[in-house]
Amino acid sequence: MKQVEVQIMQQSYLLACPDGRESRLLDAVERLDTAMCKIRDAGKVRARDRIAVLAALNFAFELADRENAELQAQALARQSPPTPQPAPAESLPAGALSEHDAQRLNQLIRQLDHALGGDGHLI
Repeated sequence: MKQVEVQIMQQSYLLACPDGRESRLLDAVERLDTAMCKIRDAGKVRARDRIAVLAALNFAFELADRENAELQAQALARQSPPTPQPAPAESLPAGALSEHDAQRLNQLIRQLDHALGGDGHLI
């Protein structure tokens, strides 16, 4: 393991990283930083912890969608011969959201705001 210093929303973090995996870690940090800055810059959320939760929810939502799509594709492949499919969502530029995803993210933000109430604290 080696330690890698990274910046997320202008804050430094020292992270442990397995040898040889530094580029994957740096890619993940860049993606997280971009997602968090995008949420912050939208102007609705300012607290760093809430921004982190929203970014995590967005990533979890994307992952669940991909896993669901893979399961559906596997089930379809077992049932019928392969047919040409449109380009997968992964081919979209990093950070691009479909209208459905944007609506779902806004719904998650509203639910989080409601759950947190007026105090702005997660715990």
